Amino acid sequence: MLSACQTGLGDVKGSEGVFGLQRALKMSGVDFLIISLWEVPDVQTQDLMTRFYSYFNTGLEVKAAFNKAQNEIEEEYKNVKGGAYACAAFVLIY
Repeated sequence: MLSACQTGLGDVKGSEGVFGLQRALKMSGVDFLIISLWEVPDVQTQDLMTRFYSYFNTGLEVKAAFNKAQNEIEEEYKNVKGGAYACAAFVLIY
């Protein structure tokens, strides 16, 4: 889990692709990464992370726990200015 802002970004190096934190972690053997692509307000980030870990700790697989948490956050913040934008910042890489 890389919940800090813009953890999914990196530098493009010719035909090598994007070099960044996510590439380093994947090359070291990490199976799943949850990263953010842009700045996200702390409230929505904390809410998403809390829900994700809650569902994951009950036995849901990573993908299911992340999808459930993200869908709930999207629904809860749909009427909040920038709410959907904040939810869409986080992606699961596997």
